[in-house]
Parts: sequence; structure tokens; C-alpha cells
Amino acid sequence: MKTFALDPIEKASVDELRALQLERLQWSLRHAYDNVEHYRRKFDAAGAKPGDLKRLEDLAKFPFTAKSDLRETYPFGMFAVPMDQVVRIHASSGTTGKPTVVGYTARDIETWTHCMARSIRAAGARPGDKVHVAYGYGLFTGGLGAHYGAERLGLVTIPMSGGMTERQVQLITDFKPEIIMVTPSYMLAIADEMDRQGLDPKQCSLRIGIFGAEPWTNEMRRQIEQRLSLDAIDIYGLSEVMGPGVAQECVETKDGLTVWEDHFYPEVIDPDTGRVLPDGEQGELVFTSLTKEALPVIRYRTRDLTRLLPGTARTMRRMEKITGRSDDMMIIRGVNVFPTQIEELILKQPELSPHYVLELTKSGPLDHLAVLVEIQPGAQDNASAATLAHNIKSMIGVSAEVKVVPISTIERSIGKAKRVIDKRKS
Repeated sequence: MKTFALDPIEKASVDELRALQLERLQWSLRHAYDNVEHYRRKFDAAGAKPGDLKRLEDLAKFPFTAKSDLRETYPFGMFAVPMDQVVRIHASSGTTGKPTVVGYTARDIETWTHCMARSIRAAGARPGDKVHVAYGYGLFTGGLGAHYGAERLGLVTIPMSGGMTERQVQLITDFKPEIIMVTPSYMLAIADEMDRQGLDPKQCSLRIGIFGAEPWTNEMRRQIEQRLSLDAIDIYGLSEVMGPGVAQECVETKDGLTVWEDHFYPEVIDPDTGRVLPDGEQGELVFTSLTKEALPVIRYRTRDLTRLLPGTARTMRRMEKITGRSDDMMIIRGVNVFPTQIEELILKQPELSPHYVLELTKSGPLDHLAVLVEIQPGAQDNASAATLAHNIKSMIGVSAEVKVVPISTIERSIGKAKRVIDKRKS
């Protein structure tokens, strides 16, 4: 019978891992400097040469890369190989400006496929499992990343893509997949549709859910696991660094995401000063690619907030679950608020559903926060709004107008959930 063995590097000693990282980091800096004019200018301006990296800590001498760098060089200015070596292009949605464009060589696709197979295996996949891929296919990296990884692992791969929620439920009912890969918010929409069809989500075939592409809390994990009777496992990635599969939670521990450090070198920095923080301190996550050919990224600022922790299930370090982004942070009357803070309070009230939206407006010179949240089917409203408003004020420190609305009032997203509508700028 086929078994899924770990890669030797997943269990190698820390010293062996650090030696490999140093060798690959030296190559990646040289590759970026020699082949990308934008990087060469930035390195020169910072007075940093690839040869200056003698130890891993020397990476702090090199300048950061931000999404603005990719937009400034749009579409292909950050590519480090000629176009005849590029075999695929992906791009972000571009909702806040020009999309960020990423290219892959054949070896890059091989690396990505391997990291995704490793991730799905770490989530608890077994030989013969069927994987229902409900991430979107196309320029978004989620669908094809999951698809290639599942196929590489030898699993039965169902390329459903996003949307058509009734059909999602039909295929889950008929094909009986053991694994689903989807955003956590859309998993809840699928569970809602099961309820609508008179099906018990707990009785479906799913054993594992691999959820990513948006921040989600441990409270959301608990609710998904209770509702669908499966293991809800976190996966992390972003298109600029590769796509999904940069880090993956291991099913045996569920204690944060193991970063595949043989391909991606992580740092955590103070988001205001850029200073590298020691492991264990929370800050902004930064990644440097170690093996990417077409689009190397050097100290890429992800805007995701987390901290690095020692390895447990694997040698490699873990990153704490992402529950917020520095650019998702709302400043309301001088108070810093993350949507996931409010989500956690919502999920502690069993009569409220996890479907919510936050609306920000101005009331004269002051910010006004409205929280729209749905009531669970069959639940009584009673004092839900007042309780949530009180908890937001006492736990987070801002006043909010809470509106409890009927089920299905809030629009369901088939991809990343849009939690915040900021009308203050308009």
C-alpha cells in the first residue's frame, strides 16, 4: 500500500536546515541582483551586495520588497528569466490598483507542486483520499496550486472551483470526498446550503478541511469543526511568494503553521521601524524566496501579522495563525481594531452566525462603526445586539451599532470574504 513519507529535510537537524538556507539564500540574492534591474538599483542604493551575506542574520542589510515594487515594474519588470523560460503567469485580483503579476519557470511549478503535496500530506491526507478543490481556478493561485499538489500526492482530485454552491453540495454528497480545500468563509456557505437542502453537515464524507486565503480565528475553527465534524487545518501562502503552500498546519499538532523553510526564509519585523524581531515577538511577516527562478522575492513585506515559534511536528519553525493584516487594521476614533477581534466576539454568542460585515461611516467629525450580523436559523434575537455591542466596547474599546439581521441577508462570498466596507473616504 502506498504511504506518504516525509521529505528528509522536514526531519533534518536545525544545523543542516540553516546550512541549506544560507547556501540557497546566497544564490537567490545573486540571482535577483544579476537579473532584475529593479533589485540591482535597490541593493546598490542600500549599499548591499549579494556577497555581503556571510550568515543568515546579514539578510537584515538588504532592502525590503513591497507590493508597490511589483506594481511599479508592472507587468514583467521583476522577472529574472527571459520570457521563453516562463511557463505560467498568475496575478492578484488588483482590487486596490494594478494586479501583481507572478511568473513561474518549469522548475518553479515543480517546487510549488512539491510544497503543496507536502502541505496536503501534513494536513492528514491518506492514500486513496478524494480532494474537492473549491478554490477558484484561473489567475488566482489557489485552485491550480491545490490541484497540482493533490495530483502529485496521488490523490483523486476534483477540480470544482468556486461558486455554484448547490452543485458543490451535490458533488460532495455524490462523490464523497474526504478532503476539501476552500476559504473558511465559503465552507460555512456550503454548510448553510447543506442545511437548506435538509442535509446534516456532520454526516457528510469530509474528514479534513484545508482552509486558507483569508484570516480566520481559532473560534471559527471550533465552529467549523463542530458543524461539519472534520479537522479544520490552516494553510498559508500568497501569490507574490508562490501561492498556497508556503506554510501549512500539521494535523497532529494544530499549533500553528510549519513554514517550509527550505524554500522560504521567514523574518518578523516591527511594521513601523523595519527592525527584525526575535522569534516569539509579534510583528509583520517578511519572506525571502530561496529557490524561485522566474520571480525571486527578497524580504517581501506580506503585511500579515504573526510571530515565529520553534518547530514541533517538523524541524522547521512555525508561524502563529494569521488573524490580521496591518493593512486590514481599522482605526476607529484612535483605536486600532482588526475584523477578527470582532469575529471572535460574534462567535462566542451561539445565537449569532459567523456571517457578518463591518460598515464604517462618519457621524459628523466622528467615526461610526456598524456591525451587521446574521441570527442563526431558529434562534431568538432577544438581547443579542446589546450583548455584542457591550462586549465590543468592553473588550476592544470602541462603541459600535450592532444590527442583527435575518439569515441570508449578508452576501456570501465564493472566495475571500469582504468583511469591511469603509465609506469614510467617500
